[in-house]
Amino acid sequence: MDEDTVALGVELLSKLEHPELSVAEAVDRIETVTTNPALTRTILDEAEKRGVIERENGIIRPQGGGYLRFESDVVTKEGDFSCRRCGTGISTGYFMKLDAGEHGPFGSSCIRKVTGRE
Repeated sequence: MDEDTVALGVELLSKLEHPELSVAEAVDRIETVTTNPALTRTILDEAEKRGVIERENGIIRPQGGGYLRFESDVVTKEGDFSCRRCGTGISTGYFMKLDAGEHGPFGSSCIRKVTGRE
């Protein structure tokens, strides 16, 4: 098991601003960290065990109350990137600064989608 990947995935779930989302929507977010189904399951299980999410009837409710401040917790970098969520080529990448590590790059609409701002 890749403990760094699990830590990053759990922390990502702790920062979601959605009041609730489907398991499929949560997996969409986790797939920015890993596409390995076993690791995805481990991330969800670990997040639930740590109290980061509640899971019931296919609905996930983030419990962290944490969120990312775009001024300090999300940084932009110029370069030649591919968005981790949709794969689109981007010249401005948005990166989340998490305790478990930097996560990105994302395009402007995908960073809002992943964090729950949209």
